[in-house]
Amino acid sequence: KDMGVSISIDDFGTEFSSLSRIKDLPVDRLKIDMQFIKGIGVNTRDESIISVMIYLAKRLGLKIIAEGVETAEQMAFLRDENCDEIQGYYYFKPLSADEIAREIFY
Repeated sequence: KDMGVSISIDDFGTEFSSLSRIKDLPVDRLKIDMQFIKGIGVNTRDESIISVMIYLAKRLGLKIIAEGVETAEQMAFLRDENCDEIQGYYYFKPLSADEIAREIFY
């Protein structure tokens, strides 16, 4: 942390990224796995789990990022839940360096 490095737990809520990780590691942010994001508007259990993840992160002073956001419905839900950041095709699909330069400079 003194060097300006921050730690994120990727795919939070799945496999090896368990609750014990945020208890034992000096974590700065959690990234909600896209399998939960895909459930927004489809599965109320996924929505409940996402809400709890966001609440937990906020209570622990961590930033929260949602991975795999692809729809306006997902974006609206995450905004309503006060998710800090999103990643996904909702904004852009992956771009090459040349495509990024064209987007920025033209």
